[in-house]
Amino acid sequence: RGTTVLVTGESGVGKEVVAKGIHARSERRDRPFIALNCAALTDGLLEAELFGHEPGAYTGATNKGREGLSAAANGGTLLLDEVGELAPELQAKLLRVLQERCYRRVGGNEDHSTDVRIIACTNRDLSQLVEEGLFREDLYYRINVIPFHVPSLRERRDDVPLLAEHFMKGAAAEYGTGLKR
Repeated sequence: RGTTVLVTGESGVGKEVVAKGIHARSERRDRPFIALNCAALTDGLLEAELFGHEPGAYTGATNKGREGLSAAANGGTLLLDEVGELAPELQAKLLRVLQERCYRRVGGNEDHSTDVRIIACTNRDLSQLVEEGLFREDLYYRINVIPFHVPSLRERRDDVPLLAEHFMKGAAAEYGTGLKR
């Protein structure tokens, strides 16, 4: 049962890269890794993406219904990027997935089980959102089991030469040129 991880840091520091690394080094590495940006979708669409929907559950829903990412990632890892943007109703439903390992499709009456590890990423201070009443405290503690902060590059200047060399080697290999200094 994969332990929930919370990866924090500013935009662009590589939180998703860290999440992929956690997945690649876990017992779930041979199962799906699926990423979902919670800030990129409306609440209704996000719920349908996460949990799926039953046929005709809403206008535009397919006649066959659709499994959600919670089912598609079963046995693997589901990355919830920008988890701090979740609406309160979706926070409650995500909490149920973490506590009970089950969810209900949009428009459905049956529970579906899932064995998915959640890795949540955010550039927001979730503890501050909890204090402001914008993020559920119980959900915060459920996703903050293993906290992992990714510092910005300005906080790790010693990495700049290593990164520059890495990208220069990649470019030299791609373009068939020798490594320039």
